Order: sequence, then structure tokens, then C-alpha cells
Amino acid sequence: MTYAKSNHAPETIKVQSDNGSLRLQFSTQYNPIFGGKRKHQGLAMKDTPENWQKAVGIAWRIEGDLQHPDWATLFDPTFAKYGLKTKYAAELKLAAPIPESEPEMTVGAMWEDYLIWKQPQLQPTTFSQKFCGVSTNIIKGLIWDKTKQIFCESQHSIWHLPISARAADVLLTGLSGQDSKRRTLVSLSEAFTRIQSLGKTKLTVNPFVIVSGVPENKTDKYKQQVNAIGIIDLRWWDKSDTETNAEERDRRCFSKEERDVIITAFYEHKNASPRQMAPLVEFRFLTGCRSGEAFALEWKDVFLGRDCDYIRFSKSYNGQQKNTQVPKTGETRAFKMYPKLNELLLRIKPADAKPTDLVFTKLNGKHWDSSSVSDIWHQTDCGSGEKKYTYPGIVTELAETGAIGGYLPFYNCRHTFISLQAHAGTDLLLLATACGNSVEVIQRHYLGIDTTVKMTDI
Repeated sequence: MTYAKSNHAPETIKVQSDNGSLRLQFSTQYNPIFGGKRKHQGLAMKDTPENWQKAVGIAWRIEGDLQHPDWATLFDPTFAKYGLKTKYAAELKLAAPIPESEPEMTVGAMWEDYLIWKQPQLQPTTFSQKFCGVSTNIIKGLIWDKTKQIFCESQHSIWHLPISARAADVLLTGLSGQDSKRRTLVSLSEAFTRIQSLGKTKLTVNPFVIVSGVPENKTDKYKQQVNAIGIIDLRWWDKSDTETNAEERDRRCFSKEERDVIITAFYEHKNASPRQMAPLVEFRFLTGCRSGEAFALEWKDVFLGRDCDYIRFSKSYNGQQKNTQVPKTGETRAFKMYPKLNELLLRIKPADAKPTDLVFTKLNGKHWDSSSVSDIWHQTDCGSGEKKYTYPGIVTELAETGAIGGYLPFYNCRHTFISLQAHAGTDLLLLATACGNSVEVIQRHYLGIDTTVKMTDI
């Protein structure tokens, strides 16, 4: 038969074709009611599309009775109740009760088990924010209510669903937060693979695997196509971005002119806090370091001298956790200085600076952090409810007044530096090493790909 056969039969009773006729195959858990032997039931139906659908319906009715708490009363061992006639009816005996199957693990239970295993592999900040925070809230269906400033339940929780349910479809319902949801599915897929390897599930197909498509904002030439042999084709240059950090994936940048406008706006601002932040802004534009690395930088990490002029990036400060930890890559790297950067550091270094003093501090002498930076760079929110006010930050104002082409987050200082250096001809290995990146990433994402190149005819 070439017709499409429905696969929506119950899990414990399957419809099969046997020599052109249809039959039911019962799971081994039902063996006791058939004297420990019989587990097939012929239907006296030819294998046709119409009969196949009828057989599926019969299977559903039988399983509904067998799985009911009062199954001994509901189930008809002669099958007459289900419209069947069988010569074996007189021989059927309810020899033993149907053993109860073990309850299936829920998504929530699998996730909690996964977090215990995953925690030692991650930095505290990543584990707390991305896994215990974002992903756990997504799995529980919690959404942030900006007005009430609390998490509220939605209809898209998959926490209590069995892992065999179509949890991926439920999780992806809706339009908001798709990137976070897909990253959560990747983690759920890993969690499932883990319990499968440990024998904690009998499922053979990973229900959390999704077909990874190309982002919708790319042009048609990047879209997937299925060729004649069923293989999904992608253009050779359209390599997926494996970066899990959304800030790192957003590689937009300011122009050199826009960069200078922003730096000047901070230095010349009427308020003290933006002026205090100005050296930090300039430093990030001139080094491309990650925000936390600049927040944690101490003067003992800055080597100013004729024969030794470099910066050592060996730690990162997280404002939410209020702690200093190893940088994202887990490696210490040296950043070779150049005249403009050297001049900045000589200009801002206090005469009485101690080795353990922070290079960049707020007016109160404490660490900068992402929240305090965002208030000045992006905007400040005050009050609540009807009395909630928003004050635009410096870069937001520059974008709104047309002084720069558009707004980009503080993190994009990094991408501005890398882009300007790459296009200026800086050695890519030096640039990649200094920024904790790879030459391939810089070539692909900052210099672009020449799609017209071809193999040499050899």
C-alpha cells in the first residue's frame, strides 16, 4: 500500500498489516489477561485506508477501557463490544490484573535532574541567569509583568507535562522570546539524551529536537531547500552561529564617526555621572573587551612602560552576583596597547593609584555594572504604574536627535572595535587573540564572505 497510514494509534495497542489483513498488536503489559500468551487480535479487515482508520478507532476504544481504573468491568474480552467477532472469545480469561506501568517522567523532573548535573560545568553567573532564570521560567510558562514587576503564569507551561508530550510545540507557541525558547529546547534535548543514556526513559525518539531553520531576517538566498534526494541544502557560506550569548551574536556596530560623537557626548555632559563613565566608554571602544572585563580591571592589570605595554584581562565582574570570576573564555589574555589607548590610560591614572584599585569606578568608588551603565547609556525607569517615568540615556538621545544613525547597546562597543580594526587591516590573528575570539569568526562576521569565489580548476 502506498497510502499514508495514520500513526495516531494508542501507545500500547498498535495497528498492523499481516498478509493484507489488519490486526491489533497488544503491548506485553497486557499478556496476563490473555493467559500470558495471546497478544495479537485479527480484525477480519482488509488493509485499506478506510479500514485502517476504523482499526485505529477500535484500538483507541480498547485501550481506553484497559487503562481505566475499572477496566475489569469495562473491558470486553470477547471484543464484541468493539464490533468484532472472534472464535477465541470462549477461551479468553482475565487471568491476572494488568500491571500498572511506571509513571512517565515529567519535563520539570527531567529539568531539575539536568540542572544538578549541569551546574558544575558552568560559570555561576551563566547557571543562575540563563539556566535557573530564563530557561526555568520558560519551562514553567512564567512571563514578566512590567507593570506589577512580578512573574505571572501563562498557558504555555510544560513543567508538568510528560516528556513524551508535544512539549516543543507548546513551548514555541507565541511570538516573543523565540531565541530564548529555542536555546531552552537545545538544553532540554541534551537533558533528554542524558536520561536516555541512563535508562530513565523508554522513549527512543528525542521529543525536544527541532528542525533548526535559518533566521527569518535573512534574505531568500539563505533559506533552506530540500533537494531531489531529501537533503536540506544551505549555501556554503551560511554557517550557523553557535554563539549562545545574544549580545555576542548581535554584531552590529557604530561607525568611527559615531563612536567619536558618543565619546565626546559623555565627556562633555552637564552631569557628573556620565562624565565619570566617559573613560570607561572610551576604553571599551578602544579595546573591544567585554563589559565585565572592564568593570573588573585593576591597575595591576595595566602595564604602562616603554618595554612592557599591555593590558591583562584575567577576570570579569558581575553586578547581579556581586562577584568577580574568570572571564567568559576561562583564559587570561594579553592586549597589546597602541598610542591612543596608552594615552587614555596615562591620562586617567591617579598619581597615588594602588595596584588593587579599580581602573573604572562610579562616583561612589564602587564597581560599574550593567544596570548602572544602562541607566546612563540607554534609559532610566522611575516610579511605577501611572506614575512611571522614563528618562532617555545619552546614546538614546543621540539616536533620537539624529546625531548618530541609530541606537545600539553598550555591549556593541566591542563589535565596533573589532569591525574598525579588521577593516583597517589589523593582523587577524593578533586581533582575535586580543579580543578572545577566533580568526574564523572575524573573517565570517566582521569582514564578510566573498560569495563569488570558486574552486580553482586543477
